[in-house]
Amino acid sequence: MIVVLWGLAALLALLVSVLYFSSDKFAQFGGRPSGERLQRIQSSPQYSDRFQNQIPTSLGSFSGIPEAIRKQFFGPELRMPVMDIPVVHLDGTSFTTDPSSGLRITWLGHSTVLVELEGFRILTDPVWAKRVSPVSILGPTRFHPVPISLDELPPIDAVVISHDHYDHLDMNTVVALAGTGVHFVVPLGIGAHLEKWGIDPGQISDLDWGESWRSEGGDIEITATPARHYSGRGLLNWNQTLWASWVFAGSTKRVYYSGDSGLFPGYEEIGRNFGPFDITLFKMGAYDESWLDIHMNPDQAIDAHLALGGGLLLPTHWGTFNLGYHDWYEPAAWLLREAHRRKISIVIPKPGEIIDPAAPPETEEWWLPDVRVGQR
Repeated sequence: MIVVLWGLAALLALLVSVLYFSSDKFAQFGGRPSGERLQRIQSSPQYSDRFQNQIPTSLGSFSGIPEAIRKQFFGPELRMPVMDIPVVHLDGTSFTTDPSSGLRITWLGHSTVLVELEGFRILTDPVWAKRVSPVSILGPTRFHPVPISLDELPPIDAVVISHDHYDHLDMNTVVALAGTGVHFVVPLGIGAHLEKWGIDPGQISDLDWGESWRSEGGDIEITATPARHYSGRGLLNWNQTLWASWVFAGSTKRVYYSGDSGLFPGYEEIGRNFGPFDITLFKMGAYDESWLDIHMNPDQAIDAHLALGGGLLLPTHWGTFNLGYHDWYEPAAWLLREAHRRKISIVIPKPGEIIDPAAPPETEEWWLPDVRVGQR
């Protein structure tokens, strides 16, 4: 254990050194809530020195560090693709017409999803970075390019952030989007990060669980709902910002986005209060037996989807970054197998594939070449 501690200390020293000499120094860590924002945090029912989950939740134990290191560096899985990921490349002409059904979904990779809801465009957890890390030379790298450049995105009405981890809150991407005047809807405390990065406070709405933001015309309502996870962009500020799942509601269509979460009883209540949902966007990648309190596997995501009263299920948080101790393609293969067995409707699009939930395509097992490699 002492050797592990010294190794971790050396790694931390290296990271701090790299951060200090990088061009943005410590900006990636974001800001600390103060003033009215801090008062709102401290008055939240979810906050007691730190934000808490609805039920007791383990983030792992200190004794599990050696096993985590073994899995990280010596696991036998095919953690990164050998094949080229098939990407549907998009441009400014891809979204010139509105969906006839009033709802259209485009998975852009990992947890970044473009939701077009009754003429209103919502972008979830936008990450265009090549690495999800506080520095540009360390951390997991993309398996595939983002299907559309930031410059060619159609006008976005709202950016929704689930929590402040680096694979969900990308500083450079949100700063670029802020320049378009888009509004950011975020869990409590995350607005401090955005303000630290120069984003106008008037473009930011921080919400607690159960609070909602309405579009200017009032036609679209975005509501923060509970999730079972944790937060923090550094070692000293964990759980000082809230994490959330989200409900996007129009006049006739409803979408649920899970963010990052473990399974918990709250899904039934969310379903009663806000469902049924035309589509659920559920996190089901980067799981491990030791992480089940905070990261669902595909079988658990199906349980949550059914508790919500979901219609179509689309997986997120997989197929883009090496973040879990499993074959990169396993979440899709597992989900497809369980969906057939449990007779639920799913769609597993390629990155950039545009989906109409009213008429979803048959799932193509586009990851199969690497399944054959992984089974050798």
